[in-house]
This record gives sequence, structure tokens and C-alpha cells, in this order.
Amino acid sequence: MDTHAQRASVAREAARVGAETAIAAYRTDIAVEQKSGTTDLVTEADRRAQRRVIETIQESFPNDTIVGEEGDARKSVPSEGPTWVIDPIDGTNNYVREIDYWATAVAAVVDGDPVAGAIHAPALEDVYTSGFDSPTRNEDQISVNSVADPDRATVIPTVWWGSDQRTEYARACERVVTRFGDLRRFGSAQLALALVAAGSVEAAITNVETNPWDTVAGVHLIREAGGTVTDINGAHWEHDSRGIVASNGNLHEQVLTAANVIDT
Repeated sequence: MDTHAQRASVAREAARVGAETAIAAYRTDIAVEQKSGTTDLVTEADRRAQRRVIETIQESFPNDTIVGEEGDARKSVPSEGPTWVIDPIDGTNNYVREIDYWATAVAAVVDGDPVAGAIHAPALEDVYTSGFDSPTRNEDQISVNSVADPDRATVIPTVWWGSDQRTEYARACERVVTRFGDLRRFGSAQLALALVAAGSVEAAITNVETNPWDTVAGVHLIREAGGTVTDINGAHWEHDSRGIVASNGNLHEQVLTAANVIDT
């Protein structure tokens, strides 16, 4: 097994372990804490799941860098060397509200570029993987869809806007509903990106700065599924880019235009 395939296997196993830890406490009376804002929440399940993910990764790659959302884990992806990017529960607001759209996401990165990932949504019984021969959902190969008509497209404004940026979210929604057929918002950035990769929706956008744990696994999934991911200026998306424009490729220019006018 080559190194990337091994990393893909470890990402899938680590995401499974984290998801099983999180689902065990789902819809129970678990304590909820507020972090930086009223919609920025953390639970003990987030912390437990992150610990289990890290333990699983370190069984195979004990010396690799770990980037994780919770606790004192590193928060930025280094430009060199092997790194793992973890979100133990992407969609914690959904999790605490007992809404099934949340997932454990694990991505393997080498020299700043993603090489494998897994997004495990246990309440939905969906597992997305990338880094093997082809991207999959529940072991079935997936790909972006071929929709090219904006009137048939569904676009997701994703990654929540801060309380001082809600007018930008309103503009994002307005740009979507006036240019495309429909709009969805799921409350989990990784699942939004996974749905683009699986061809369930055509695009996902935001103009805000994104965190690597919210995006890297999903971005790699979309690219392997034949889609396009850029920043809001149309440049190649990197883990530290501002904004994200992810699409099936056929509609990318129209989606990019919609993302570009959110700031105006």
C-alpha cells in the first residue's frame, strides 16, 4: 500500500472512531458550552471524539502534525510535512439541536495539499471517502453532476457568517435565489461540500475566511469527484484562502460571479 492510500485508510478509520464516539452521546443530556459567540458551541462529545480521532491517527502516524478545532490542538496547516486536519463534530449546532446533519471529518495533508479524507455522518448513515481509486459514498463511486442550466441548480451558502456579517449572508442568499433555481443550507460545511461531490447539489459558496477543519476533507472530495474549487477571486483554493466557491465545474463562472458580489 502506498503512503497516500495508507493515509486514506487511516482517515476513514479515524473518522469512523470519532463518529461512533459522537453518536454515542447524541440526543442525550450532554453539557453544551459557548465559545466565541452564541452560535459557536462545543460539547464534551466534541472533545471526546477529537481525542479518539487523534489516538487513532497516532497509532499509524505518531509523528505527524495534528490540526484540530477543539482544545489546544494546532489551528493552522503548515506548508511542509504531513498533517492531519480534524473536525470531531462539524455541525455542532445541529448536533445539540438533535438535527442529523453533522459529521466527523478527517483529512490528510502533505506539504499543504490534501491527499485523502473522510466525512462520516453517522446519524445519516453516510460515509464519504477520498484518496483511494475513486471518491465514494458508502463505498459507491460518486461524481459531481453535469447540470449546466442555472435555473436547475441548487446552491448552498455555507460556513456561517459572524454576527457582524449577517448582511453579507443576506446578500449571499439574495444572489443565489435571483441567479439559480433553489437554495439550501444544512449547517455543516463538510456535508455541504460532500453533497456537491455526490452530485446532490451543484455548488456551495461563502466569502468569509474558512477554517481548515471545516473545508479540507470536502474540498479534496469534490476535486476527486470532478468538481472545481476556487477562492472568491477564482484562484486555486488553498487551506488558508478567503472564501470558497465549490461547484460541479459546469456552473463555476456563474457561481463565482454570485460569490463575488456578496461583499458589495
